[in-house]
Amino acid sequence: RVSRGLGDVYKRQAERTPIFYEKGARPMATTLIRNAQAIVTVDREDRVLRNGNILVEDNIIRYIGPAERAADRVIDASHCFVYPGLVNTHHHLYQTFTRNLPQVQKMELFPWLRTLYEIWRGLDEDCICNSSLVGLGELLKYGCTTCMDHHYVFPKVGSEHFIDQQFRAADQLGVRFHATRGSMSRGRSDGGLPPDDLVQDVDTILRDSQRLVEKFHDTSRFSMHQVALAPCSPFSVTTDLLKQSAVLARSMGVRLHTHLCETKDEERFTLEAVGMRPLAYMESCGWLGEDVWYAHGIHFNDQELRLLAQTGTGIAHCPVSNMKLASGVCRVPDMLALGVPVGLAVDGSASNDCSNLLAEIRAAYLLHRLTYSAKAPTGYDLLKMATMGSARLLGRQDEIGSLEVGKAADLFLLDVDLLELAGAKLDPACMLGTVGYARPAELVMVNGRVVVEHGRVLGMDEEQTRVRAQQLVDGMLQKAE
Repeated sequence: RVSRGLGDVYKRQAERTPIFYEKGARPMATTLIRNAQAIVTVDREDRVLRNGNILVEDNIIRYIGPAERAADRVIDASHCFVYPGLVNTHHHLYQTFTRNLPQVQKMELFPWLRTLYEIWRGLDEDCICNSSLVGLGELLKYGCTTCMDHHYVFPKVGSEHFIDQQFRAADQLGVRFHATRGSMSRGRSDGGLPPDDLVQDVDTILRDSQRLVEKFHDTSRFSMHQVALAPCSPFSVTTDLLKQSAVLARSMGVRLHTHLCETKDEERFTLEAVGMRPLAYMESCGWLGEDVWYAHGIHFNDQELRLLAQTGTGIAHCPVSNMKLASGVCRVPDMLALGVPVGLAVDGSASNDCSNLLAEIRAAYLLHRLTYSAKAPTGYDLLKMATMGSARLLGRQDEIGSLEVGKAADLFLLDVDLLELAGAKLDPACMLGTVGYARPAELVMVNGRVVVEHGRVLGMDEEQTRVRAQQLVDGMLQKAE
């Protein structure tokens, strides 16, 4: 399958020299990534290897070091830096179809959501599948090999298989995919934020959550499919749903996720509705522990940060979204100092407005330098957050997140012999934060399979996908009008 995909790329890009060739095939194929200028391992010793090699057998890294090894297939990395695949810990792929809308550009979260709900009513299975293809394709092009998505908008009619469509898109592209069964159960008539026609009753939500876990959640090593339960937020779900979701998730051995402490509006909502700050409310519902991670986590106080650290409860940091919606700056340096698990995420495409974790690393680096000066995380700290930190939030730090023998062959190569990087190669570990990288990866491998080469996604016809996506966007916006 890989060979046919690469052949298609060669036809479309005849002027490019392929960096991947195949000598032969055998049941357990081997691939040598040869003579990389730098291999940034993000391992326990923070090693950066110069002029090194990586041997992959099927989907597993078998060797990293200076020696060349015989292999069925060879990737010439002499013009590249090699990094572990990035891990995205919070996204809303459906929002790819509501990017760059003029009417929401100056709004903060609550009015932003109220405006967009009127458009999201028009979501259907075609929108979900194609927005997933676009969002996941963009993530792959910029080095992301594992994506977690939080889908929580389910119109009354035709939304029964939205998550199934997301897995279909992920499988087509070859990305490692963590879906969450999101939900909203508190509509406007009950004091919540979403319109009543976009909420579901608790029994329907739990029944579909169980179905999806049973159908898709794979606990085997290097699995490509996993599922978590993710009621949307304190202002859109009931206490009953939060408590029952926690019980169901733990009975089925899956993780829990939601938005928390994103805005002061949310804090005021929980204080008025239940008489507690957001984290205390979630604690009362059973939502603390190493199997829980929250998106955003901006407005925690010192005591709450210590509680997160003590319980191993994680945070998905979404810097670009937080800046665009004027939500605030997450206290990442304080979290890291205390040992709070922190990963990186792009958040929904409508509040970013892209799906590019390389850009997120650079934005996070600059945001925290501006805010915290010498206390800010380094460029390498942000890379670790986007790899091992994110893998920890998903419970997969022993399988992905670094380049080490025995781990999955999830990685990407960046062409660094470029005019814009002249003089910028002194510190490969920090480069993605300090300098940034503003073009697609030269090659991306997921689970030992090449899925991007020369910046093109091999699992799709990009032009055909773009045209179909734009048709669906136009149709959804017209329907909303």
